[in-house]
Amino acid sequence: MIAEMDFALGETADMIRDTTQRFATDRIAPLAAKVDAEDWFPQQLWPEMGALGLHGITVAEEDGGLGLGYLDHVIACEEVSRASASVGLSYGAHSNLCVNQIARWANPEQKAKYLPKLISGEHVGSLAMSESGAGSDVVGMKLKADKVQGGYVLNGTKFWITNAAYADTLVVYAKTGEGSRGITTFLIEKDMPGFAIGQKIDKMGMRGSPTAELVFTDCEVPEANIMGPVNGGVGVLMSGLDYERTVLAGIQLGIMQACLDVVVPYVRERQQFGKPIGAFQLMQGKIADMYVALNSARAYVYAVARSCDAGKTTRFDAAGAILLASENAVRVANEAVQALGGAGYTKDWPVERFYRDAKLLDIGAGTNEIRRMLIGRELIGHDAPNAQ
Repeated sequence: MIAEMDFALGETADMIRDTTQRFATDRIAPLAAKVDAEDWFPQQLWPEMGALGLHGITVAEEDGGLGLGYLDHVIACEEVSRASASVGLSYGAHSNLCVNQIARWANPEQKAKYLPKLISGEHVGSLAMSESGAGSDVVGMKLKADKVQGGYVLNGTKFWITNAAYADTLVVYAKTGEGSRGITTFLIEKDMPGFAIGQKIDKMGMRGSPTAELVFTDCEVPEANIMGPVNGGVGVLMSGLDYERTVLAGIQLGIMQACLDVVVPYVRERQQFGKPIGAFQLMQGKIADMYVALNSARAYVYAVARSCDAGKTTRFDAAGAILLASENAVRVANEAVQALGGAGYTKDWPVERFYRDAKLLDIGAGTNEIRRMLIGRELIGHDAPNAQ
């Protein structure tokens, strides 16, 4: 066994961890290599995860969820990602970016229509903000929604969309006016006329978490599918980013734990110069650095998740938690490859996959550069020169 720090998160959090860990070990981990090698999305896991309640952790019980908090969601994402970060990413996009936003912003009729099948795992969910020319500058999106009788007609594209090719329900942001006050949130169904999946994106890592382009060509969306206020989409979008960053930071925690799961037994057993390589102080130092990187990130992420649950989180701390977790995960995965030497550089061991997977969240959910800018701007204050 590898020592793990007890963060005293509470009985419910421990139960979520134990349940998710058992499921991930039994059902996800055996598929992880295939998911990566074949860029294969294991959709059959979704109903199984739904049966455990994992898709509706933060959804109120009256809406069919577990009525728990973001700390519990982080832990579930961490344990899923410990078995497969690709599955963890798709799970986070489904359960947080899509389901949680619908639970927070949809009207009762929309919740009744969409949440049951998303929470059960019968349907897959997705969220679409980014475009090929609007990533960090998300307000610069070009997808246009023109008002017509009974609803809107959408024309344009979205890019880098997780779960796109498999999603039944998508939360999509489109321009209904000018500037930041001219964006509206729509609930899109996969079979709507004029909506199609464009090119599929072949990625370095997180393979098996499908990423694709969305194409809207005179796609008619009824007025009943507007989520939240017309021209109030930026409020919907920005309100979800703190929760998105916090929950997705759990992916990086899972990757770091997976690295230790492989490296510690390896250095105990691998012999060089007549002794286990773990007997050498340089290797012990590597293990120590990996362990500290994981637990320092855990402490920050768990604290921010608890703040989310208390309604006290700050935008800069949500950004800070995923910034620390993402950079630590890349560093830990790099050390895991190094610790295994030549073996670590081969496909025979999973650490090269951990390395490729870890890099994604230096970029996704807001690049580390944007996170640093946000943290610095918020801490300095709005009276600082050039603060916006």
